[in-house]
Amino acid sequence: MSIRQVSTALVLTLAATCALAQDKVAYHINDSATQALAGLRNVKNHLDTDPKAQITVVTHAGGVDFLMYDAQDRNGNPYEVAVQQLVGRGVKFEVCEITLKNRKLEPKQFIPEASFTPSGVVRLSKLQGQGYSYIKP
Repeated sequence: MSIRQVSTALVLTLAATCALAQDKVAYHINDSATQALAGLRNVKNHLDTDPKAQITVVTHAGGVDFLMYDAQDRNGNPYEVAVQQLVGRGVKFEVCEITLKNRKLEPKQFIPEASFTPSGVVRLSKLQGQGYSYIKP
């Protein structure tokens, strides 16, 4: 087998491996009023098209509001139901602890599906460093 054939085989193997790799995506929400509803729809549509995608939604500033107990969209529908459905499909929702401190919020004010990260923007940066694509709805 020639070097050219071996090189071609390696390139094809690498391309096939990359094609099968799981899509990893970080959605960034920092304003619930303008981004939460669209973001949740985008995540659902993403999973409908690519059910194996690994998705993390990172929130900070006003973007944490939709993960609080009793939060509703502009039509009066609770966000919690959509969040629960997406968590059931493997999506992670993270809330910035700096935002909690700055806004004097407590973790107990958030739905159980929310987890907490020390800094939303640092988390987004780290996810991108781990190969996550970045999407801002």
